[in-house]
Amino acid sequence: MPVPKSHHLIYGTLIDYLTGVELTDTDDERIRQKLAKMMVEEKKYPRATLTPRLTIETLFSRCFVVSTIELTVSLDAKPFMIIRYGPGSLVSRERAAVAAARVLIPSHCIPLAIVTNGIDAELLDSITGKGIGYGLTSIPDYAAAREMVAGLDFRPPPTGLKRERELRILNAFDVERCCL
Repeated sequence: MPVPKSHHLIYGTLIDYLTGVELTDTDDERIRQKLAKMMVEEKKYPRATLTPRLTIETLFSRCFVVSTIELTVSLDAKPFMIIRYGPGSLVSRERAAVAAARVLIPSHCIPLAIVTNGIDAELLDSITGKGIGYGLTSIPDYAAAREMVAGLDFRPPPTGLKRERELRILNAFDVERCCL
């Protein structure tokens, strides 16, 4: 049986920094692990505030896509920020990150979205879609997040046609066509 083609080099397995689960070891996964470690060790977030690998599934025009949110960050059990990783240009990932933040959970729009390639980052206001910080230093540390969370807009998530539009954006931006 032929082995499916992949653009990822696989080095074996590694242990997830946050959960202890065994994962496939790729260059991308190594960067994801560094991001989780940075959030705990440098930004001082308790591990319990970080939820890895939440997903949003979409199906449009016979195209099924699973969009992964690398980290969802919560304070007092209320998600307020997501982090999405992807290699290359950040600007090409902004809109999908905003869409994910708007529809990920049923209770509210997650007000902050971060896109990062592991070297650089952009902090986005998911309500307006505007960039509000640049660089890995723009990711608020735990103390700063505790101060800023009261001023964030936790509005209800979009419904109906507006929700469908956000899901279509995720579907279009996150489809993998490289290995066909």
